Amino acid sequence: MWVMIRFAARELHSFEIVFFRNFLGLLFLLPMILRSPGLIRLDRMKVHLGRATSGFIATMGTFYAVANAPLATTLAINYTAPLFGTLGAVLVLGERIRARRIAALAVGFVGMLLVLRPGQLPLTPGIAAGIISAVSTGYSIVAMRSLVGVDDARAVAAWTFILTTIPSLAVALFVWQTPPLMVWPLLAGIGAAAAIGQLTLTRAFSLAEASAVLPLDFVRFGLITAAGILLFDETYDALTLAGGALILGSTIYLAWREAQLKKLG
Repeated sequence: MWVMIRFAARELHSFEIVFFRNFLGLLFLLPMILRSPGLIRLDRMKVHLGRATSGFIATMGTFYAVANAPLATTLAINYTAPLFGTLGAVLVLGERIRARRIAALAVGFVGMLLVLRPGQLPLTPGIAAGIISAVSTGYSIVAMRSLVGVDDARAVAAWTFILTTIPSLAVALFVWQTPPLMVWPLLAGIGAAAAIGQLTLTRAFSLAEASAVLPLDFVRFGLITAAGILLFDETYDALTLAGGALILGSTIYLAWREAQLKKLG
């Protein structure tokens, strides 16, 4: 999906691509929704709205960053989302945090400093959008995991597209231009990939602990880095790649530690 976003962004503003991601993704899920009339329930609307709002901000930020910043750098920043989620749970919800989790958070944020290198590398609009996306995604992940424990994973994915299509259209109208014919296959691919990604991610979290799911993101890091190098002539230094590895490693450890505490509790 990220590769298709980068190609489509050569012709369209990233905010318009977000709208087509949501609208075409919803069309992709529509047969599933129609086959299961009881799937869309209103009794959990408040939680769905909270997750959709954070997801909307995160998607806008991610798509802008993917279109305007190096792919591996954007992904490394994106990996900090669970770190921000853990930090938010401590500061906002008053969750207790022990030495090991504090150490994992510290390692993760050291990794982010290696990627961003404040004062040495410019804080471009694309990088800033990536940071905003990571913070918003942190909340969205927490909301998703609370939902999949109660709601059907398919409903969690469907509500994401239902609630974000109209707001994303409102934003897209400010930068609207008719997509060229050659871009439509990319937009359809983005919508399909987004729908499949949401369905499989929510399903994964409903079937397995996050500590088992998150290590698979090492594959995504390799694929995105390779795509940036091979398709878009991007270059990455060792510090950026090392920072991304530290961020993802600390995220995986936090998920594993949380699973261990649940078993003990």
